Amino acid sequence: MKFELSKEYIEHIQSLIEEQSVAKLTEELTEIHAADIAEIYEAIELEQAHFLHNIIEDEKGADILMELEDDLRDQLLDNLSPKEIAEEVLENLESDDAADIVSELPQEVKEEVLSHIEDVEHASDIADLLNYPEDTAGGLMAKELIKVNKNWTVMRCVREMRKQAENVSFVYTIYVVDNNDILLGTLSLKKLLLTDAKTIISEIYKEDIIMVNANEDNEEVGNIMNKYDLIVLPVVNDLGQLIGRITVDDVMEVIKEEAEKDYQMASGISEDVESSDSVWTLTRARLPWLLIGMIGGLLGAKVIGIFDIEKNYQMAFFIPLIAAMGGNVGVQSAAIVVQGLAGGSIEFNGTFKRLIKELGVALVNGIICSSIIYIAAFLLGYEVWLSATVSIALLAVIIFAALFGTFVPLTLDKYKIDPALATGPFITTVNDVLGLFIYFLIGQMILS
Repeated sequence: MKFELSKEYIEHIQSLIEEQSVAKLTEELTEIHAADIAEIYEAIELEQAHFLHNIIEDEKGADILMELEDDLRDQLLDNLSPKEIAEEVLENLESDDAADIVSELPQEVKEEVLSHIEDVEHASDIADLLNYPEDTAGGLMAKELIKVNKNWTVMRCVREMRKQAENVSFVYTIYVVDNNDILLGTLSLKKLLLTDAKTIISEIYKEDIIMVNANEDNEEVGNIMNKYDLIVLPVVNDLGQLIGRITVDDVMEVIKEEAEKDYQMASGISEDVESSDSVWTLTRARLPWLLIGMIGGLLGAKVIGIFDIEKNYQMAFFIPLIAAMGGNVGVQSAAIVVQGLAGGSIEFNGTFKRLIKELGVALVNGIICSSIIYIAAFLLGYEVWLSATVSIALLAVIIFAALFGTFVPLTLDKYKIDPALATGPFITTVNDVLGLFIYFLIGQMILS
């Protein structure tokens, strides 16, 4: 049954907290999913969240922490000693989630926390994961998995799998390795159950397997899992040895974070910020592109000043139209290209082909829009020369904006710059300035 958080329910929980009704709260929260309890934490006061967290069992409490926003999780962890973080949180999480928690701690606290983990192997796995950059496959992977040796019999395989399964929350795939831990393939659980106990694994495993290197970029990991419709992806080192696995929930989190970052960048926000951040942080993230937009406006005014429009002042009436259409077309083209680059369907070596396609789209859209504006301007009583100027300029601006909006993100991607940068104020500002220049230049040519 889906849980719905309401104002009334929050007030009910808060009243139980005020009454210190531990038994009732425990009963209430036992049946609620960790992700839903995380929403409750976010909706109540910090001290109330501390109280709730103290009465929830450690295993579920650890899962709740992983569902929280970074700021609130850090505040709750600040209330715990290094030993409590190790015993109540890290020992109840898989290695990838535990490593995420440890990575956010101050350097001097990390070593102390790891030293308090009783399971030495678990502590070693966490420490190993901390060596990988956050934006790589190694930074996403977990060390817990099920692997069997190709030389084992089915009987030994089942026995060894039972031991390994104690540390794995969900068994997605059984991996087959050789004596050097080189990943060879996967083993079907169905085939394992239906095969004679004395059969050697090398006779029944499947060699065809998709894997990823630990140093691979996390966006590429997402593309691979999406392309091949995978729920789990094995990770190997440079020698081809199996060192971990990435599950689809980890990739979904990456996709969400990348989408949020791209949306903020497209909106002219230069840093990853939250609504709860300080005024100075939010200002620092927004101000750079506002200044660039302001400079663009000054350049636009300069362009208008270059041309003598006193004799043809009616041209000024259509400045907002030209600027808006150029900006919109540029952003549309850039958005399509950025989406294709993110999904892996567009490569830089296809630039010319992509430009030709956008030229065709721009021509069709431009002809339709310029025809409509010519007729509309004429029917509204404007002179034929002005209607023709606006119509021809609009066609030229749409074509230029489409090509510019296509070329810029492709070029940024070639030089390893996030192409999402091209979908925001940069495109609109440049198109505003150059669009006005094209408009007045065409107007001057027609008037001459």
